[in-house]
Amino acid sequence: MTKMTKIGILGGGAWGTALAINAQEAGCQTRLWAREEAIAEALSAGNGNPLFLPDLETPRIAASTNMADLSDCDAVLAVVPAQFARSAFQQLAPHLKPQTPVLLCAKGIEQSSLSLMTDVLHQTIPQAIPAVLSGPSFAIDVAQHLPTAVTLACKDRALGHALSDAIGQPSFRPYWTDDLIGAEIGGAVKNVLAIACGIVEGLGLGKSAHAALIARGFAEMTRLGVAMGARTETLAGLCGLGDLVLTCSSTQSRNMSFGKALGEGQRAEDILAARNSVTEGAATAPVMVKLAVREGVEMPICAAVNSILSGQATVTDAMTGLLARPFKGE
Repeated sequence: MTKMTKIGILGGGAWGTALAINAQEAGCQTRLWAREEAIAEALSAGNGNPLFLPDLETPRIAASTNMADLSDCDAVLAVVPAQFARSAFQQLAPHLKPQTPVLLCAKGIEQSSLSLMTDVLHQTIPQAIPAVLSGPSFAIDVAQHLPTAVTLACKDRALGHALSDAIGQPSFRPYWTDDLIGAEIGGAVKNVLAIACGIVEGLGLGKSAHAALIARGFAEMTRLGVAMGARTETLAGLCGLGDLVLTCSSTQSRNMSFGKALGEGQRAEDILAARNSVTEGAATAPVMVKLAVREGVEMPICAAVNSILSGQATVTDAMTGLLARPFKGE
């Protein structure tokens, strides 16, 4: 397969900026699309990303607000939030060459349709080749070249290796799989579980409760993933268990910090209104409840988070309800 030398980045948030830095320093000619003119101008001038990665020095990155600038890229990394992906893909579609790989980097499921990002991509840009990038990776760590390993999922092994060669570095290690569903489910479910772990911390319930929630949450992730066609070994890897451990263990995670604030008594709408970045788990929680019903699996932790966010239960009542569940085999 021909070596990829031109990489497009669809999205100018923290993760998009970090991936642009990484691809550029891996030797690729990199172009980034940002919605905000101020971000495009700052990145192009070498002044960093003042909105999403403040105080981080970055190299100059060619950036604009014109999606047509991505038209001749060998691959595009789609880093727009999941709930805005459809509209972004519709705008990108006229500019994308047939059979261009689109590496999906958002971790979420479309609320209105319960569609995975690969399905949204197929519906909006059917001529694109879908791939998924997911795993335990904070944007700031990748931007600062701290060691990170991720899952890169696509059906074709040769394409997977070509993408890995294009964006991989010693400090950023993609591991290929052909299980796209597993990579997507792991990334989406862990965001909701991270909110639950944050609530546990905010309530001061202790590390034992935190560990139990991660373990039982992983069981929920696995049940749903397998029901939807994922492989258990994928979910036990970087994009499932690995990402779950990271996101549930640090308030550097937007989802865990959101949950911690909820546990401390703040209102969900106030927390979200004060943020520049999207908290994907808040939008994904109601999706998990619907998918659990559709697939016939139990996801009580995700249901408890959704009951809090929807106003159906207080934080205390939701946690009490989880602890009151019947004893049963593991």
